Amino acid sequence: MSELEIPSIVGMIAGNGLYPGTFARAARKSGVATIVVAAFVNETDPALSDLVDHIEWMRVGQLSKMIKHFKAHGVSRAVMVGQIAPRNLFDLRPDLRTLKMLSRVKERNAESLFSAIAVEMESDGISLMPATTFLEDLLPGPGHVCGPALSDRQEDDAAFGFRIAKEMSRLDIGQTVVVKKGTVLAVEAFEGTNEAIKRGGILGKGEAMMVKVSKPDQDLRFDVPVVGPATIEAAAEAGVNAIVIEAGGTLLLGKEEIFRLCHEKKVSLVARNQ
Repeated sequence: MSELEIPSIVGMIAGNGLYPGTFARAARKSGVATIVVAAFVNETDPALSDLVDHIEWMRVGQLSKMIKHFKAHGVSRAVMVGQIAPRNLFDLRPDLRTLKMLSRVKERNAESLFSAIAVEMESDGISLMPATTFLEDLLPGPGHVCGPALSDRQEDDAAFGFRIAKEMSRLDIGQTVVVKKGTVLAVEAFEGTNEAIKRGGILGKGEAMMVKVSKPDQDLRFDVPVVGPATIEAAAEAGVNAIVIEAGGTLLLGKEEIFRLCHEKKVSLVARNQ
């Protein structure tokens, strides 16, 4: 994003993890003057309030409250950053506007729900920017990123796992698979990446590989693949000794800590295009 395109006010729909804080710091560095946050109870890190100008706490599903908060502070551009834990998606407390929106959604997957939210926001003059905005330097290009180099056998598994993960993501099942010697050990679904890693690691017995990709025609406004220190910790604990991500399509959050952990735990991290 060029300096002329940088909005002075940015809204942030903030989930959990490192993503919201990382985005806030990058937005400030890029010249954003005012950051307005919609934060979620039992999800968003309260420490985020120290990095932003206005923050309103709400329950997942309070769409009217979120839009009203943004409009009150002049937000016309916003981003979705950070995840919402599956347990809270089952504990939705939807307001009337959310209920009307849900009645129009035929499939209740992440992309369809987020797209519907984007449409609602657009109707009030608030457009969603790509979730990678201001974070382009955290999208590694193809090649070895950190940790040990892959063996020839692992390179074969990386190509195999990448192909399987792309197909799983195309079917909207999940974006992560765990493989070993040409066999799929685990596929991510609603439980999330770390749980898939644990299941695959048990079967892999110290030789498993995790492969995480973006969806074909990924909508960069939401659901962008992310790897952080917790991913490396989960992989090492489960016996997954290599992680393959999609080059240019996966955010590395907490990059310095990722590099340290990969070196310390001897976990390979590689980015590839196919």
